[in-house]
Amino acid sequence: QVQLVESGGGLVQAGGSLRLSCAASGRTFSSVAMGWFRQAPGKEREFVAAINWSGGNTDCADSVKGRFTISRDNAKNTAYLQMNSLKPEDTAVYYCAASYYYSSSRFPNEYAAWGQGTQVTVSS
Repeated sequence: QVQLVESGGGLVQAGGSLRLSCAASGRTFSSVAMGWFRQAPGKEREFVAAINWSGGNTDCADSVKGRFTISRDNAKNTAYLQMNSLKPEDTAVYYCAASYYYSSSRFPNEYAAWGQGTQVTVSS
């Protein structure tokens, strides 16, 4: 069972950048896909980005394409979400998740483990 801890959230002005980290414990990290999701107040959790087990394939939501980049370092058991050109509508709690599978997915029910979330607030 993978356990996940996110960090790197905070308050930033519009146009700024943040890098979220997701530290994983457990031996299966390097063999499963990782994803980032977010949930804003009053809204459903939504897909942000995902990366396959090796880091060779990534996917991201249209709303963040060109601004956010997902990556991973299997030697460090850590996944990252680099967020640039942040907008107020990016404000949300961001969650990382470990998949059941090798391949990345946009569907929350394909993820076996979730972190506790980290707050990202973008001021206008």
